[in-house]
Amino acid sequence: MARSPVLHPPGTRRFTRAEYDRLIHIGFLDEDEPLELLGGEMVVKEPQAGPHATSVHLVQQVLQRIFGRGWLVRSQLPVALDDDSEPEPDACVVRGVVRDYRDDHPRRPVLVVEVADDSLSRDRILKGSLYARAGVADYWIVDLRARVLEVYRSPIRSTRATHGWRYSRVERLSPKAVASPLAAPRRHVRVADLLP
Repeated sequence: MARSPVLHPPGTRRFTRAEYDRLIHIGFLDEDEPLELLGGEMVVKEPQAGPHATSVHLVQQVLQRIFGRGWLVRSQLPVALDDDSEPEPDACVVRGVVRDYRDDHPRRPVLVVEVADDSLSRDRILKGSLYARAGVADYWIVDLRARVLEVYRSPIRSTRATHGWRYSRVERLSPKAVASPLAAPRRHVRVADLLP
């Protein structure tokens, strides 16, 4: 009786942020290609339906209004999170003005927001662990299906988390509730204002 060959799963190649940026620079990847580097893996971003795009625009408008001068709200642009992650969150708030980031992407956002529909699991588990690992103190997910805002705070190490970190405090806020960013604690965001 012949033995069947042992099949080994195919290997994967992980990338650093420097390698990923180089692939874009030399034209191997188009800078508008729908990819993000998450934990060393190139992940295809999901297409946006109308409600998602509307919510992203609302989030950007609301955050720009409450943060004001001296703060920049970037939408769907890269963040140099660490050596193997360059996500493009739906919104993030950083100090400064546009030209401050001409030569490199921001590294330390004070707030990151993802708008989630089909991506909810990825935003909670994969991206949440990466943002926690990078020390992002304030991470929000606008959950379009449940119509709530999930607020993640207090990053801690966790052997059970995808990338070794998770948030220890999670709060789910209804459309009637308000949230205050940690970096602007006296300003209030109505959850309803973030929903399409």
